[in-house]
Amino acid sequence: MREDYGAAYRELYKHHWWWRARERIILELLRTRQPVNGWDRILDVGCGDGLFFDELLHFGELEGVEATASLVSENGPHRSRIHIGSFDRSLGLAPGFSLVLMLDVLEHLTDPRSALHYARELLVPGGILLVTVPAFNLLWTNHDVINQHYTRYSRKSFRILAGLDMCIEVERYFFHWLFPVKIATRIVEGVLRHRPAPAKIPAAWINHLLYQFCRLEEETWGRLSLPFGSSLMVILSKPLCETRKD
Repeated sequence: MREDYGAAYRELYKHHWWWRARERIILELLRTRQPVNGWDRILDVGCGDGLFFDELLHFGELEGVEATASLVSENGPHRSRIHIGSFDRSLGLAPGFSLVLMLDVLEHLTDPRSALHYARELLVPGGILLVTVPAFNLLWTNHDVINQHYTRYSRKSFRILAGLDMCIEVERYFFHWLFPVKIATRIVEGVLRHRPAPAKIPAAWINHLLYQFCRLEEETWGRLSLPFGSSLMVILSKPLCETRKD
């Protein structure tokens, strides 16, 4: 992401309705799927300064990976848990994670397929990989430009990209109501030639209203398998027994 956006990311993550709603969705999903004794080891890929760590530590022992060193505070409370570097074998991570999170990470990578395969290598048999990505190139806006995205994904394009020997347990779009909003935004940006600018936290009452609307969606029509949304979530599990290749 651009440097000016990276500088504002902490406040956006803590207070912006979109990040707050996404975190709530992820946490509720993890609570419904966690093993009785929790996950032994968890890896958060693209973790920034560990802004999600306080919540994730309730689920198991935690490590993170962040490629952009400027996003990680040397004096941060979770600095010792964060590996700085590209998400590949050069990190020297020990395999054996039971849960790997890649939350809005793949769209930033030039080689997302390799990252997915590396995540699979790090999982224990039966381990879970949870991925979220922005959905549909039709919804491409200045937000994607300023975040330095390479693409957005559909269910079909994600399956083609992944090509993993893993079971897809969940595959659904979310933030459905943002789909028409994003289309309208793209049209307006095209007509008015708006330049990309970092996201801002709206006025408190608007911020609260939009967060509550996201919560309403999750409790109502969000439970349906609608074929559209501004984001895609996929949960994959690694087979308990590897297929032997002769």
